[in-house]
Amino acid sequence: MKHVKTAALRGLALLGLLAVIVIATPLDSWWAGKLAGRWDDPAGDVLIVLGGSVLDDGQIGGSSYWRCMHAARAYREGTFKQLIVTGGGNDAVAIAEPMKSFLVFLGVPASVIAIESHSMSTRENALFVKQMIADRPGRKVLLTSDYHMFRAHRVFEKVGLDVQPRPYPDVRKRAGNWRGRLPAFLDLLEESAKIVYYRAHGWI
Repeated sequence: MKHVKTAALRGLALLGLLAVIVIATPLDSWWAGKLAGRWDDPAGDVLIVLGGSVLDDGQIGGSSYWRCMHAARAYREGTFKQLIVTGGGNDAVAIAEPMKSFLVFLGVPASVIAIESHSMSTRENALFVKQMIADRPGRKVLLTSDYHMFRAHRVFEKVGLDVQPRPYPDVRKRAGNWRGRLPAFLDLLEESAKIVYYRAHGWI
């Protein structure tokens, strides 16, 4: 019993130390920067926007909201001729649908937005979008969260769709406030586990 108590106390101490490191250091920002890659905001003809979180009622969650905001900003630069929003969701609605509605609200013409609403993973995003635009001419740009870009870019390249990465500062923005660092750290851990899983299956 004593050994169990000692092990539990040591585990709690390690968790506490990890929490202090996450909150008090730029670990999240550094890690997200490594996963994001280069930050040169490439222009192009087709902007592919990956769906993110979705709420139980079918509304967009935080990551989907910010992906739309940055996609609308990219469209206003004047080079993109079409946006592809990709992502399924719960039984009520695919996340691509409310994301399209929000993009229209933000000033992007509905006529330039196409949606792919069946994919349930990053790999399916890539496979289904490739079916839609593989033969379409022009430069294709991929927009998603900073911590998601490492896996997403490689998945698209693996299925044979040449895309230029355009990450936006998701974790890096949240990490600017100490209250956002622990949730961001958990997102980074989950994403890193998914990277290992995708590598093991040969998807990246």
